[in-house]
Amino acid sequence: MNSPKTILVTGATGNVGRHLVRQLLAEGHQVRALTRDPARADLPAGAEVFAGDLTDTASLAPAFDGVRAAHLITFDGADFSPLANGEDIVELAVASGVREVTVLKGDGSKSPLELAVEAGGLDWTYLAPVEFMCNALEWAGPVREEGVVREAFAESRSAMIHEADIAAVAATALTEHGHAGQEYWLTGPEALTPPQKVRTISEVLGRAVRYVELSRDEVLAQWRAEGYSAEDIDFFLAMRTDPAGMGGTVLPTVREVTGRPARDFAGWVRENAAAFGG
Repeated sequence: MNSPKTILVTGATGNVGRHLVRQLLAEGHQVRALTRDPARADLPAGAEVFAGDLTDTASLAPAFDGVRAAHLITFDGADFSPLANGEDIVELAVASGVREVTVLKGDGSKSPLELAVEAGGLDWTYLAPVEFMCNALEWAGPVREEGVVREAFAESRSAMIHEADIAAVAATALTEHGHAGQEYWLTGPEALTPPQKVRTISEVLGRAVRYVELSRDEVLAQWRAEGYSAEDIDFFLAMRTDPAGMGGTVLPTVREVTGRPARDFAGWVRENAAAFGG
């Protein structure tokens, strides 16, 4: 690890940001944590919490002032839409003294922020995780209340990644040399089908949890009823039905970058057992 530095974490109260704030503080760095609502942030002691909205570039100036490195996200944390002001954010970052950034991608295509980062001359590292393990929290209510998970595409595999491992790769890239210009595709250590995920949850909780398979039509109707756009639904289908796609292949990236093995799904379930009624 290089000398301690001041690092800005945007999306600091998100699934990855919280872990990244903790890890950077533990390594002795000064952390600025950006959030819309500092009063509700509940971040570790030692973090400098700044109010700011990524969609409002002017609100970011105090947080960026004097920062050397930053963790950026390409999407609005409120509705996950791509940020439209990427050029303005990068212009502010460069003017404030930022030289190195990690960028958490929202999908496989390049966002306006990524294009601006490359044009702005920053040392960048892209983080491209497949499915987050925390997506399994969508099942928490039915598991608690009925002991059941209803899901389609029983044969599809997902190499889900623990959010703390995404943060660990970000922390390494922000604090060590040798990662500039890299795009890291990130997975967990195993590719699981929905029934295997449910079996893992059942084993960790120590009680029966059933898997009930939905048809394609049933799950499409469910997604539409939940308000997902046609674009979102196409993305969900691609993740679950394209065997050559990005979701089902285990990659060694976490170990190669951090020197530690990726965390497995059973460990994630143990950490979050209370959400499932455990």
